[in-house]
Amino acid sequence: MPITILLVDDSRASRMLCGSVIRSMRTDVSILEAGDGEGALALLAGSTPALAVLDMNMPGMSGLELAERIRVSHPDMKLALLTANIQESIQRRAAALGVHFFRKPIGEAVIGDILALLD
Repeated sequence: MPITILLVDDSRASRMLCGSVIRSMRTDVSILEAGDGEGALALLAGSTPALAVLDMNMPGMSGLELAERIRVSHPDMKLALLTANIQESIQRRAAALGVHFFRKPIGEAVIGDILALLD
């Protein structure tokens, strides 16, 4: 049975790249994509991914605000914040929410580390 991963990033190019790298490393995945937090929450109303990969800086709702909402509705979902925003305050807030922090750029090494959360 495929593992479902939710990718949330306002950049379509980032979602496409991330999805492509994930698919090249794991063939047993189904990927859902959203361009913002509201879109992600709508997708989560009908599915329970094993992992959500969230961008930090998005219009409307930040990745951490989205993570807080996901924690309420899906407390066991693994969450990864994949962002170019590396401020320590962001990293601390992510850690407090149990969100694993990863730095862009997107590449095989960082995606491999994110996918290791599924093991």
